[in-house]
Amino acid sequence: MKRKLRTTALTVGVLLFGLVTPVAPGIPAAPAAAAGDQEPRVDLRVLVVTDGGPATAAIAAELDGAGTPYTLVDLRRQDRPVIDRAFLADTVDGRPRARFQAVVLPNDAPFPAGSGEMAALVAYEKTYAVPQVDAYTYAQPRTGLEAPVGAGYLGSVDGIRAGVTAAGRAGPFGYLDGTVPFEDNSPAISESYAFLSRPAAGADFTTYVDAPLPGKAGRGSLIGEYRHDGRRELVITFAYNQYQQQFRALARGIVDWMTQEVRLGASRHSFSVHVDDVFAEDDRWDTALDCTPGDVDCAPGEGTRDPIRMSPDDVRHAARWSRDRGYTLDLAFNGGGSVEHREANGGADPTADRLIADRDTFRWINHTYDHPYLGCEQDVSTVPWTCATGPGGTTRWVSPTEIDRQISANRTWAERAGLPLRDGELVTGEHSGLKLLPQQPDDNPGLAPVLAANGVAWLGADNSRDPVQRRVGPALTVARHPINIFYNAGRIAEQVDEYNWIYTSRAQGGSGLCEDLPTTTCLDAPLDPATGYAGHIVPLETRVALGHVLAGDPRPHFIHQSNLAEDRIGYPVLDGVLDGYAALFADNTPLLNPPMSDIGAELRDRAAWDAAVKSGRVTAHRIGDRVTVEAPDGLPVTATMPSGTTWTAPDGPTAFGTPYAGTVSGWVRQAPPGGLTLTLTLPAAPAPPDTRTPAPPAAAPRAPGPRPPVPAGVVRPVPYGAERR
Repeated sequence: MKRKLRTTALTVGVLLFGLVTPVAPGIPAAPAAAAGDQEPRVDLRVLVVTDGGPATAAIAAELDGAGTPYTLVDLRRQDRPVIDRAFLADTVDGRPRARFQAVVLPNDAPFPAGSGEMAALVAYEKTYAVPQVDAYTYAQPRTGLEAPVGAGYLGSVDGIRAGVTAAGRAGPFGYLDGTVPFEDNSPAISESYAFLSRPAAGADFTTYVDAPLPGKAGRGSLIGEYRHDGRRELVITFAYNQYQQQFRALARGIVDWMTQEVRLGASRHSFSVHVDDVFAEDDRWDTALDCTPGDVDCAPGEGTRDPIRMSPDDVRHAARWSRDRGYTLDLAFNGGGSVEHREANGGADPTADRLIADRDTFRWINHTYDHPYLGCEQDVSTVPWTCATGPGGTTRWVSPTEIDRQISANRTWAERAGLPLRDGELVTGEHSGLKLLPQQPDDNPGLAPVLAANGVAWLGADNSRDPVQRRVGPALTVARHPINIFYNAGRIAEQVDEYNWIYTSRAQGGSGLCEDLPTTTCLDAPLDPATGYAGHIVPLETRVALGHVLAGDPRPHFIHQSNLAEDRIGYPVLDGVLDGYAALFADNTPLLNPPMSDIGAELRDRAAWDAAVKSGRVTAHRIGDRVTVEAPDGLPVTATMPSGTTWTAPDGPTAFGTPYAGTVSGWVRQAPPGGLTLTLTLPAAPAPPDTRTPAPPAAAPRAPGPRPPVPAGVVRPVPYGAERR
């Protein structure tokens, strides 16, 4: 996790970053002569110009996720600002100021021919050496590429395996392992479209990411840098949206390129998995009744309860899997489950004994003593259940005494068992006590004071119902992503049967829930019991979870102990995420596995940072080799800088942040009396090797003309990845 530099906060803090970063070869630095030999000030803010397409929306989402400031100009709005010289640059204290460090356009020329706005952008980029990203543009000579018709290719690129070139690995995409697969989730739908072609004759063009030309020899550029007329453009010639895996993998490199690795905000990838109900039993889905005997979806007394519980061999497998993968599972445990098992089995509980023997292999989270519902008192005489009411229709709540007993008794049991419990973390059974729509629109009013009495700082919540971090008494919620492997399934057959019940229409023998719920879609046909799990559910759940990871979302995921028992149906998804990540990223971009408390603190700091950035209370700028950041009192500040950056601490130069993805990043807290000044020195890095073939002499410049129309068939992909619960 990011190392936090903690100091006492006082008033507005100022951070000074000393920069020694090489300007890209062939591109002049912002000329000091533009302001009487003063080096210009360049604000650390990105200008994003959008036409409403998914490409600029995707880049804006990446900036949002990292906490990098940007200004959005929507070309569709009548009241938008005019992009002219005054909008782009001005002076501050007599020094010329470039108001944006990078420009993102929807394509290379989104304005009409002869536009004064495009002329202003061109002049601005030349004057201040500001790079431009063409978010999705046609391949043509004016973008440094041959037209794709003929020797190139234009069409669907679903399922291709793009490659990072030597220049890309030495430059902005060095955090990737070399190959980036493009999604192909449905053979019936074209999901990605591209214009693949080679650099044009005479063009100063460096390809960073390319792909084989379908049906032809050679490769064509997908992302490359075009240098011309004293400007730099990152030319992207494939369509994408913010949810697609290929964009998520490449997004960091796009942002690194346009900010020259000097920016506010940071992004890292993490994947933590909580396993609920450890030591307890989980009820089993009845494939004949289409409900779960013992739970509230079956009528009282319906069916025969047949619980699922890990065996000692299942525990050994979990411990061995964790050690082999170098990955730590978080076990959310109910000590009362072991007590109950021993009472029913003459004092024996070999599963608990094995878990306790392997306790140091895992992290442990208090999940209450025996997993009761801690919200309102449930009336289960009907399906679905309702909250029981007292005189006058008032809600009857589970008492604070019972909530306290569940938390404290489980902690006491863990201490006796020698579990290395993290006291400040709590996940209640079914996230109960927290609001649950539609039956319980409010938190149990007795929950907050009990959390305070027990020192709970981090409280698990269900991301599908309660996604935004909020305060409950002294605790902050930590939303957890549910993986759609059911708690009441220990066998593949049960998982597929229940999945079909939920996700098929009434006409196909399902429950029809998929027809009734607005955020859920129905399967085209029921899954095959023999192939549906491996062929549909595992790839889908892997893709959804990996999507969260690649989006930089630190929230944990959760499954249940039943999913590590019997057929051990949880592992294929966990392996799919870990293997999928390892195949994409280089060793310098490890997948982090933080505990719940660290995730909660990250979410808290991100929320404070994002609110300050969006309200304009954070400013940063660069003048030559220094960056200055100003932020409100007490606000944690996050930044990404080139490797080797140091800051001048009271006891001397200190490394800034920690390495990740070829850069360094971290949180800094401010400030001692009088404010905190940080001076960061970024050592000049050698220019990346020139891997290009020497270009023939440049052709005579062509007169500007209208932008060729994009051929028919360009796909605007539908965003994928919405919660399905």
